[in-house]
Amino acid sequence: MRIKANLFSEISKFSRVLTISTALLFGFSASASFAQTANGNIDLDSEVAFVGGEAILEGDLAFAAEDLAQELAQIPMAERKAFLVSVLIDMKVMAQAAKKANMDKSDSYKRRLKYLEDRALRRAYFTDVIGAKITPELVQKAYDEFVAEFTPVQEWRARHILVANEDDAKKIKLEIDAGKLFEVAAMESSSDTNSARNGGDLGYFRSNDMTPPFEEAAIALKIGQVSEPVKTSFGWHIIKLEDDRMSQAPSFEQVQGQIAQQLLIENFNEMISSLKKTSEIKVLDENIAAQILADDSKRN
Repeated sequence: MRIKANLFSEISKFSRVLTISTALLFGFSASASFAQTANGNIDLDSEVAFVGGEAILEGDLAFAAEDLAQELAQIPMAERKAFLVSVLIDMKVMAQAAKKANMDKSDSYKRRLKYLEDRALRRAYFTDVIGAKITPELVQKAYDEFVAEFTPVQEWRARHILVANEDDAKKIKLEIDAGKLFEVAAMESSSDTNSARNGGDLGYFRSNDMTPPFEEAAIALKIGQVSEPVKTSFGWHIIKLEDDRMSQAPSFEQVQGQIAQQLLIENFNEMISSLKKTSEIKVLDENIAAQILADDSKRN
């Protein structure tokens, strides 16, 4: 598998598949955190609590962590286990009450149980077959290929001050020429509040990232030089060029998560396509069938 140079745009494709795969991945990661400690593995069969004589096990916490991965992310680490135990106690209490009411004999329960069985098997297959292929060695290999194919491009870093009219821009420019720090002028006067709090810093940009008049004025400057007022559709800018450079490939640490995610998506797409080819699938609604076919073609 080859990681393409436009890594981040590739990851954004196939949002439906991404949602499915990352949800499963995050669920697996969350459950794994409850299956390990710094000193080794937790005994998944060890008892945590009892409800009506039924045990809640460490393994149950791992499964609950899968289902509640998003909620768990909002809870401080030190409180997560207590949260999961509380959820499972509530679940046991209600499940036992449902059994006493013979709800486990109903057709509705049997249909739900079949769905939950399929979901559990899907998760197991995803983790043990698809997810297991994404090894550290595979991620490193993909990163090395990505770096080998990376093509540097010109980047510029600029600050700006944005105001509504030319007279204000000219006045601020005179103050800067007289010795006022550009950063201070930006914090005091720029209407671009996002950059103003950082002294007008816009970070690095590439060709076509900025509106043409701004880009043309910025790249015409020497490092440290401040422009005359420049008009764009946003207003009047005073621009200071801070730096220019050729871009570099991000470090492994910066992108290893994205690379692993892309590899996961690719593995998922290949595996699900292969499985579908060997399965007899019939969707009764022609419109829905066409939509699914279109989605599948985008995935491949």
